[in-house]
Amino acid sequence: MRRKGAEGDLPVSLDEKVEILILLSADPDESIRNTAFYTLETLDVMDLTEVFSSPAAPLKVLDFAAMHLVPKRRELAPGLLSNPALPGDLREWVEDHLRRFAEQVIAPAPEKDERMGEGPGSATRETLLQRVSRLTVTEKIKLALTGGQDERVILVRDSNKVVARSVLDSPKLSDQEVENIASMKNVTEEVLRLVSVNRRFMKSYNVARALLNNPRCPIDVGLPLIARLNERDLKSLGINKNVPDVIRGVAFKMFKQKEQANRPKSFGKH
Repeated sequence: MRRKGAEGDLPVSLDEKVEILILLSADPDESIRNTAFYTLETLDVMDLTEVFSSPAAPLKVLDFAAMHLVPKRRELAPGLLSNPALPGDLREWVEDHLRRFAEQVIAPAPEKDERMGEGPGSATRETLLQRVSRLTVTEKIKLALTGGQDERVILVRDSNKVVARSVLDSPKLSDQEVENIASMKNVTEEVLRLVSVNRRFMKSYNVARALLNNPRCPIDVGLPLIARLNERDLKSLGINKNVPDVIRGVAFKMFKQKEQANRPKSFGKH
């Protein structure tokens, strides 16, 4: 049933089909997830426009369209922007994305404040935080996409979810930064979810391990990842009191199963 849903073959209405596809694009099964996202990317533009322009469209549908489909299919933007129910932060994100694309110019990284020293002192961090805090949402989004690592560390924790998400869309984001974000205890659960559904990010074993050991990682995100851990990391996770009990319990059980399976088998006397 999930596979048919991911292929868009369920006998349901158009808006239900799109909602099911969006739900399955975050499925724990990678093949289901990839199929659902591909189906969404290739649906007819008129069908998607009909769904995204409807004031009755659920927020999660509008959110997915703005953050994941419009960047790849800009022809969907007009229908989405015509929807009076589109939240202000998503509207601002879509409009800014279209504006940046039309200009075809990537804004240069902000110059470093002359008051900032070269060393990583507290005064340096305070100055950077103050500068970032004065920016508008649009300016923060641009900075998240084009700024440096120090700016991204601050912006990924921003209270505005569009700003935080933009950090993950930055072409400058390194694998090590993704691992660091996955282990952060002061980012929102949504950021951790976005990391977990990104195929490129999740190719890294270290990212999966960092998510599992993060107390803020949602249980439904962490459970499917436990099977990826090696025996040593399973043992460590199984005694980690900072993670939810269910994660710790499943990891410990899986460790015991692997430990038992790896024991040399003894044969009795005949």
